[in-house]
Amino acid sequence: MSECVKRPRDRIIDTAQLLFRKHGIRGVGVDAIAEEAGTNKMTLYRHFGSKDELIAECLRDTASGVEPFWRDLEAAHPGDGMAQLHEWVRAVASYASMEGGGCDLLTAAFELPEPDHPARLVVEAFKHEQRNRLAALCRAAGIVEAERLADALGLLLEGARVNRRTVGPDGASANFVTIAEAVIASFSAAAGAQAARD
Repeated sequence: MSECVKRPRDRIIDTAQLLFRKHGIRGVGVDAIAEEAGTNKMTLYRHFGSKDELIAECLRDTASGVEPFWRDLEAAHPGDGMAQLHEWVRAVASYASMEGGGCDLLTAAFELPEPDHPARLVVEAFKHEQRNRLAALCRAAGIVEAERLADALGLLLEGARVNRRTVGPDGASANFVTIAEAVIASFSAAAGAQAARD
C-alpha cells in the first residue's frame, strides 16, 4: 500500500476536523463524517466508540501540533527568554488574527459547555499546560511575577480571539501586539524595581 494513502482512522480525524471547522461540532453528524472520509459509520465507531470520543481525539491531534511552536521559539533565540517571550507575542498574534480565531480548542469549549464532556477535558488540560509553559517562559525572561504575567497574556490572547470573531479584524484584536508588549514592559519594569530594592 502506498504511504500517501491514509489509514481510515487518520482520514476520519482529518475529515472531522475540516467539517467541524466549516459547520461547527454540533452541525456535523457521524454519517456525514464517515461518508466524506470514504468509510462507513461502523468503521468510525470501531475506531472512536462515539462522536464525543472522535471530537476529543480531533482536539488531541490539534493540541499535539503545538510542540514545533515551542521548539521554534527556543531555536530562534536560544538562552534569551525575553526575546522568546516577544517572539511568542508576535507568533500568537498571527493565530489570533486568523478567521475563526485560529483555535479549534477555543471553539470546542464554546460549543461544548458540559464540564464532563471528554473534549472539554482535553481543552482544559491543554490550556493548563500552555499556561504553565508560558509562565516558565516568563520566568526565563526574568519576570518576578511570571504566573501573573502568563495569566495576563493568556487573557489578552483569548480576548483577542473572541474579539476577532465578534467585531472583525479592525476591532481591538488588531492591537494585540501593542497591548501585550505594554503589559510585558510593565511587568519588566516592576521586576527591575524589585531588583533595585533588593
